[in-house]
Amino acid sequence: MGAVTAVDRRPKQDRSRATRQRLLQAAVACLAEHGWAGSTVAVVAERAGVSRGAAQHHFPTREDLFTAAVEYVAEERSTALRALFPQGAQGDRHAVLTALVDLYTGPLFRAALHLWIAACNAPGEDQLRARVTELEARVGRETHRIAIELLNADETRPGVRETVQGFLDMARGLGLANLLTDDTTRRARVVAQWAALLETALR
Repeated sequence: MGAVTAVDRRPKQDRSRATRQRLLQAAVACLAEHGWAGSTVAVVAERAGVSRGAAQHHFPTREDLFTAAVEYVAEERSTALRALFPQGAQGDRHAVLTALVDLYTGPLFRAALHLWIAACNAPGEDQLRARVTELEARVGRETHRIAIELLNADETRPGVRETVQGFLDMARGLGLANLLTDDTTRRARVVAQWAALLETALR
C-alpha cells in the first residue's frame, strides 16, 4: 500500500512543481510589464492560469512570490549563461561580456528594477526592503562569481576583482539606459571597448 501511495503522489508533486514554476515566470512577466503597483497575487495567478488560493498555497505573501520569482529567474539565467560557455571564455572574452550585458537588458532586469523601486519607495514595505537587499546581494555575488569564472580571471592579481566588478556595474547602467530607448548600437561599441580593456587587465 505504501508503494502505491508513493507512486500516486509523484504526479501530484510534479503538478505542484509545474504550478510553482508557472507562478514564478508569470510574476516576473507581470513585474516587468506592470510594475509593483500593478502586480498583485491575483493578477499573477490569472496570468499563470491558477487560482489565487493555489498561488497563496505556494507563496503565502506577495513578498514571498516576487522575491522568489526574481531569484528563480536569476538562477535560470545563470545556468543558461554557464551552458553557453562550458569551457569558459576560450579566448573570446568579447562574447562573454556581451552575454553578461544581456543579463541587464531583458525582462528579468526590468522586473528586478521594479522590485528595487518598490523596496525603496513604497510606504510600509520595510519587510520587502530587507528581503530585496539580501536578494540583490546574493544575486550580485553569484553574477560576479560567474563573470570571474567565464572570463578565466585571476582574482589574486591586484585590480582584477575591481575591474570585473566595474564592468558589471557598467553593464547595469547600460541596462538602465536601454529602458528608455533602444541602445543596441552604442552598447555594442561600449562592450567592445571593455573587452579590449579587460584583455589588457586580465592578460
